Amino acid sequence: MTTTSAAPAPSGPQPAPAAEMPAAAQMHLILHRRIISGDILPGTRLSEQEIADQYDLSRQPVREAFIRLAGEGLLEVRPQRGTFVSRIDMDWVLSTRFIREAVESDIVRLAARNARPEQIGTLREILVRQDAIPQGDAKALVMLDEEFHYTLAEIAGKVMAWNHLQVLKVHLDRVRHLVSAVTPNDIMLDQHRAVVDAVASGEADQAETAMRLHLRRVFGDLPGIMQLSPQYFDKAEKLACMHYDLAVNT
Repeated sequence: MTTTSAAPAPSGPQPAPAAEMPAAAQMHLILHRRIISGDILPGTRLSEQEIADQYDLSRQPVREAFIRLAGEGLLEVRPQRGTFVSRIDMDWVLSTRFIREAVESDIVRLAARNARPEQIGTLREILVRQDAIPQGDAKALVMLDEEFHYTLAEIAGKVMAWNHLQVLKVHLDRVRHLVSAVTPNDIMLDQHRAVVDAVASGEADQAETAMRLHLRRVFGDLPGIMQLSPQYFDKAEKLACMHYDLAVNT
Protein backbone atom coordinates (compact mmCIF):
# COMPACT_ATOMS: atom_id res chain seq x y z
CA MET A 1 0.00 0.00 0.00
CA THR A 2 1.20 3.48 -0.84
CA THR A 3 1.74 5.53 2.29
CA THR A 4 2.77 8.97 1.05
CA SER A 5 0.97 11.67 2.97
CA ALA A 6 0.54 14.11 0.10
CA ALA A 7 -0.58 13.54 -3.45
CA PRO A 8 2.15 13.61 -6.09
CA ALA A 9 2.20 16.51 -8.51
CA PRO A 10 -0.12 16.13 -11.52
CA SER A 11 1.48 14.72 -14.67
CA GLY A 12 0.62 16.11 -18.08
CA PRO A 13 -1.86 18.90 -18.85
CA GLN A 14 -4.73 19.20 -16.38
CA PRO A 15 -8.01 20.93 -17.37
CA ALA A 16 -8.39 23.92 -15.07
CA PRO A 17 -11.59 24.20 -13.03
CA ALA A 18 -13.63 27.33 -13.69
CA ALA A 19 -12.28 30.26 -11.71
CA GLU A 20 -15.76 31.21 -10.49
CA MET A 21 -16.27 27.84 -8.80
CA PRO A 22 -16.00 27.84 -4.99
CA ALA A 23 -12.63 26.65 -3.73
CA ALA A 24 -14.09 23.44 -2.31
CA ALA A 25 -15.73 22.59 -5.63
CA GLN A 26 -12.49 23.26 -7.51
CA MET A 27 -10.55 21.11 -5.06
CA HIS A 28 -13.09 18.32 -5.39
CA LEU A 29 -12.87 18.43 -9.20
CA ILE A 30 -9.06 18.39 -9.21
CA LEU A 31 -8.76 15.48 -6.80
CA HIS A 32 -11.61 13.59 -8.44
CA ARG A 33 -9.89 13.78 -11.82
CA ARG A 34 -6.53 12.76 -10.39
CA ILE A 35 -7.93 9.75 -8.55
CA ILE A 36 -9.97 8.58 -11.56
CA SER A 37 -7.01 8.92 -13.93
CA GLY A 38 -4.61 7.16 -11.56
CA ASP A 39 -2.41 10.20 -10.88
CA ILE A 40 -3.14 9.43 -7.22
CA LEU A 41 -2.99 5.68 -6.75
CA PRO A 42 -5.28 3.47 -4.65
CA GLY A 43 -3.98 3.21 -1.09
CA THR A 44 -2.33 6.65 -1.09
CA ARG A 45 -2.68 8.43 2.26
CA LEU A 46 -3.86 12.03 1.87
CA SER A 47 -3.29 14.85 4.35
CA GLU A 48 -5.69 17.80 4.43
CA GLN A 49 -2.90 20.15 5.46
CA GLU A 50 -0.42 19.00 2.83
CA ILE A 51 -3.01 19.13 0.06
CA ALA A 52 -4.00 22.62 1.23
CA ASP A 53 -0.34 23.71 1.17
CA GLN A 54 0.17 22.15 -2.26
CA TYR A 55 -2.71 24.15 -3.75
CA ASP A 56 -2.28 27.26 -1.59
CA LEU A 57 -5.63 26.90 0.16
CA SER A 58 -6.94 26.80 3.70
CA ARG A 59 -7.87 23.39 5.11
CA GLN A 60 -11.64 24.04 5.01
CA PRO A 61 -12.18 23.64 1.23
CA VAL A 62 -9.91 20.59 1.23
CA ARG A 63 -11.93 19.08 4.09
CA GLU A 64 -15.16 19.71 2.17
CA ALA A 65 -13.67 18.11 -0.94
CA PHE A 66 -12.58 15.08 1.08
CA ILE A 67 -16.13 14.65 2.42
CA ARG A 68 -17.57 14.68 -1.12
CA LEU A 69 -14.95 12.26 -2.40
CA ALA A 70 -15.64 9.89 0.49
CA GLY A 71 -19.33 10.03 -0.35
CA GLU A 72 -18.49 9.04 -3.92
CA GLY A 73 -16.49 6.05 -2.73
CA LEU A 74 -13.12 7.47 -3.77
CA LEU A 75 -11.71 8.15 -0.29
CA GLU A 76 -11.79 6.02 2.84
CA VAL A 77 -11.50 7.55 6.31
CA ARG A 78 -9.84 5.18 8.80
CA PRO A 79 -10.16 6.35 12.42
CA GLN A 80 -6.82 6.99 14.10
CA ARG A 81 -5.00 6.22 10.83
CA GLY A 82 -5.96 8.86 8.28
CA THR A 83 -7.67 9.32 4.93
CA PHE A 84 -6.74 7.03 2.05
CA VAL A 85 -7.63 6.76 -1.62
CA SER A 86 -9.97 3.79 -1.81
CA ARG A 87 -9.15 0.63 -3.66
CA ILE A 88 -11.15 -0.10 -6.82
CA ASP A 89 -14.32 -1.85 -5.72
CA MET A 90 -15.00 -4.71 -8.15
CA ASP A 91 -18.57 -5.11 -6.92
CA TRP A 92 -19.13 -1.50 -7.96
CA VAL A 93 -17.28 -1.99 -11.26
CA LEU A 94 -19.29 -5.03 -12.30
CA SER A 95 -22.65 -3.56 -11.26
CA THR A 96 -21.92 -0.34 -13.13
CA ARG A 97 -20.76 -2.29 -16.17
CA PHE A 98 -24.13 -4.05 -16.23
CA ILE A 99 -26.06 -0.77 -15.97
CA ARG A 100 -23.87 1.00 -18.51
CA GLU A 101 -24.23 -1.77 -21.09
CA ALA A 102 -28.01 -1.78 -20.73
CA VAL A 103 -28.30 1.99 -21.07
CA GLU A 104 -25.80 2.47 -23.89
CA SER A 105 -27.10 -0.47 -25.90
CA ASP A 106 -30.49 1.24 -26.06
CA ILE A 107 -28.81 4.58 -26.77
CA VAL A 108 -26.95 3.21 -29.79
CA ARG A 109 -30.11 1.58 -31.15
CA LEU A 110 -31.83 4.98 -31.05
CA ALA A 111 -28.78 6.59 -32.63
CA ALA A 112 -28.92 4.09 -35.51
CA ARG A 113 -32.52 5.09 -36.15
CA ASN A 114 -32.10 8.85 -35.74
CA ALA A 115 -28.61 9.82 -36.93
CA ARG A 116 -28.39 12.54 -39.55
CA PRO A 117 -25.50 12.67 -42.07
CA GLU A 118 -23.79 15.56 -40.27
CA GLN A 119 -23.92 13.62 -36.99
CA ILE A 120 -22.30 10.62 -38.63
CA GLY A 121 -19.64 13.06 -39.84
CA THR A 122 -19.05 14.18 -36.25
CA LEU A 123 -18.57 10.57 -35.13
CA ARG A 124 -16.12 9.90 -37.97
CA GLU A 125 -14.17 13.06 -37.07
CA ILE A 126 -13.79 11.70 -33.53
CA LEU A 127 -12.37 8.49 -35.03
CA VAL A 128 -9.77 10.52 -36.96
CA ARG A 129 -8.68 12.29 -33.76
CA GLN A 130 -8.60 9.00 -31.91
CA ASP A 131 -6.35 7.47 -34.57
CA ALA A 132 -3.82 10.26 -33.90
CA ILE A 133 -3.50 9.58 -30.14
CA PRO A 134 -0.06 8.15 -29.21
CA GLN A 135 -0.04 4.64 -27.78
CA GLY A 136 -0.10 4.72 -23.98
CA ASP A 137 -1.76 8.13 -23.62
CA ALA A 138 -4.61 6.71 -21.54
CA LYS A 139 -5.94 10.10 -20.45
CA ALA A 140 -6.41 11.33 -24.01
CA LEU A 141 -7.88 8.00 -25.10
CA VAL A 142 -10.41 7.83 -22.27
CA MET A 143 -11.35 11.49 -22.76
CA LEU A 144 -12.06 10.93 -26.45
CA ASP A 145 -13.93 7.71 -25.66
CA GLU A 146 -16.15 9.75 -23.35
CA GLU A 147 -16.74 12.28 -26.15
CA PHE A 148 -17.65 9.44 -28.51
CA HIS A 149 -20.25 7.99 -26.14
CA TYR A 150 -21.63 11.43 -25.27
CA THR A 151 -22.06 12.20 -28.97
CA LEU A 152 -24.05 8.99 -29.43
CA ALA A 153 -26.25 10.00 -26.49
CA GLU A 154 -26.80 13.41 -28.13
CA ILE A 155 -27.81 11.74 -31.39
CA ALA A 156 -30.21 9.48 -29.49
CA GLY A 157 -31.64 12.40 -27.50
CA LYS A 158 -30.60 10.74 -24.22
CA VAL A 159 -27.99 13.11 -22.78
CA MET A 160 -29.74 13.24 -19.41
CA ALA A 161 -29.60 9.46 -19.09
CA TRP A 162 -25.91 9.50 -20.06
CA ASN A 163 -25.20 12.21 -17.47
CA HIS A 164 -26.88 10.18 -14.73
CA LEU A 165 -24.65 7.26 -15.67
CA GLN A 166 -21.48 9.29 -15.11
CA VAL A 167 -22.22 9.62 -11.40
CA LEU A 168 -22.33 5.84 -11.01
CA LYS A 169 -19.24 4.78 -12.90
CA VAL A 170 -16.35 6.27 -10.94
CA HIS A 171 -14.72 2.92 -10.16
CA LEU A 172 -15.34 1.68 -13.71
CA ASP A 173 -13.61 4.81 -15.03
CA ARG A 174 -10.57 4.07 -12.85
CA VAL A 175 -10.39 0.61 -14.43
CA ARG A 176 -10.76 2.12 -17.91
CA HIS A 177 -7.69 4.29 -17.34
CA LEU A 178 -5.64 1.32 -16.17
CA VAL A 179 -6.70 -0.85 -19.11
CA SER A 180 -6.34 1.91 -21.72
CA ALA A 181 -2.71 2.44 -20.70
CA VAL A 182 -1.77 -1.10 -21.77
CA THR A 183 -4.28 -2.03 -24.48
CA PRO A 184 -3.33 -1.24 -28.11
CA ASN A 185 -5.22 1.84 -29.31
CA ASP A 186 -6.29 0.02 -32.48
CA ILE A 187 -8.57 -2.28 -30.49
CA MET A 188 -10.78 0.56 -29.23
CA LEU A 189 -10.56 2.35 -32.59
CA ASP A 190 -11.74 -0.73 -34.50
CA GLN A 191 -14.62 -1.19 -32.09
CA HIS A 192 -15.64 2.46 -32.40
CA ARG A 193 -15.52 2.13 -36.19
CA ALA A 194 -17.82 -0.89 -36.03
CA VAL A 195 -20.31 1.11 -33.95
CA VAL A 196 -20.19 4.09 -36.32
CA ASP A 197 -20.55 1.94 -39.43
CA ALA A 198 -23.62 0.23 -37.97
CA VAL A 199 -25.16 3.55 -36.90
CA ALA A 200 -24.44 5.05 -40.33
CA SER A 201 -26.16 2.14 -42.06
CA GLY A 202 -29.16 2.31 -39.73
CA GLU A 203 -28.61 -1.25 -38.49
CA ALA A 204 -29.86 -1.09 -34.90
CA ASP A 205 -29.20 -4.75 -34.09
CA GLN A 206 -25.67 -4.59 -35.47
CA ALA A 207 -25.03 -1.32 -33.61
CA GLU A 208 -26.15 -2.88 -30.33
CA THR A 209 -23.93 -5.94 -30.84
CA ALA A 210 -20.93 -3.71 -31.63
CA MET A 211 -21.60 -1.58 -28.56
CA ARG A 212 -21.86 -4.59 -26.24
CA LEU A 213 -18.54 -5.90 -27.55
CA HIS A 214 -16.94 -2.52 -27.03
CA LEU A 215 -18.20 -2.08 -23.49
CA ARG A 216 -16.90 -5.51 -22.50
CA ARG A 217 -13.45 -4.71 -23.91
CA VAL A 218 -12.43 -3.16 -20.60
CA PHE A 219 -12.24 -6.65 -19.06
CA GLY A 220 -9.91 -8.13 -21.67
CA ASP A 221 -6.69 -7.05 -19.97
CA LEU A 222 -8.10 -6.58 -16.49
CA PRO A 223 -7.12 -10.00 -15.04
CA GLY A 224 -3.47 -9.37 -15.95
CA ILE A 225 -3.55 -5.89 -14.41
CA MET A 226 -5.13 -7.27 -11.24
CA GLN A 227 -2.43 -9.93 -11.03
CA LEU A 228 0.34 -7.33 -11.38
CA SER A 229 -1.21 -4.81 -8.96
CA PRO A 230 -3.62 -6.64 -6.63
CA GLN A 231 -3.20 -3.89 -4.02
CA TYR A 232 -5.29 -1.57 -6.23
CA PHE A 233 -8.45 -3.72 -6.02
CA ASP A 234 -11.06 -4.77 -3.51
CA LYS A 235 -13.30 -7.86 -3.95
CA ALA A 236 -11.15 -9.00 -6.87
CA GLU A 237 -12.69 -12.47 -6.73
CA LYS A 238 -15.87 -10.98 -8.19
CA LEU A 239 -14.23 -10.90 -11.64
CA ALA A 240 -14.49 -14.70 -11.82
CA CYS A 241 -18.28 -14.35 -11.96
CA MET A 242 -18.18 -12.16 -15.06
CA HIS A 243 -19.08 -13.57 -18.50
CA TYR A 244 -17.82 -11.86 -21.67
CA ASP A 245 -19.45 -13.97 -24.38
CA LEU A 246 -22.11 -11.94 -26.17
CA ALA A 247 -24.39 -14.96 -25.92
CA VAL A 248 -24.47 -14.46 -22.13
CA ASN A 249 -26.20 -11.19 -21.32
CA THR A 250 -24.89 -10.60 -17.77
